Amino acid sequence: MNDKPAPMDDPSTPKRAAQASASALPEGWTGGPPDTDAFFHMAEAALASLPTLFQPHIQHLLITVEDLADADTLRALEIDNALELTGLYEGYPITDRSLDHSGTLPDRVTLYRIPILMEWVDGGERLDWLIRHVLVHEIGHHFGFSDDDMHALEAMSMDNDTPSQDAG
Repeated sequence: MNDKPAPMDDPSTPKRAAQASASALPEGWTGGPPDTDAFFHMAEAALASLPTLFQPHIQHLLITVEDLADADTLRALEIDNALELTGLYEGYPITDRSLDHSGTLPDRVTLYRIPILMEWVDGGERLDWLIRHVLVHEIGHHFGFSDDDMHALEAMSMDNDTPSQDAG
């Protein structure tokens, strides 16, 4: 009998698929919707999975998790339904900075837990992959990337066998 856990990229059986999915979740997770702390830990793991080339440029980027965007944020973005916003980048993209750029707050990416969980339930993909996708998309704004550039970055951060998800 093989006591070795199933590889994450080989979900050939339901048991292996469950093991693969569960292995990406924080220790102690009970199977309910991850709370803010568990969600944050998944975001940290996604951040750490980005290529080494990008790490020096994102080391001061703040990652926060909130349940939903507040009314002022939604109004500023002209979004009527808070469930439509999964993430937000706030800051100055690297491409817009100059030597005069100082004395500002650190750039921040906010992940909105409830809309991401809703997309997870509706879409059926792994939650850690969805969190990584939203995080990479928002970090792409930090670099001034286009949507195509962001999808390429996401593909670089995932295993070669894992298809890139397209959430725009």
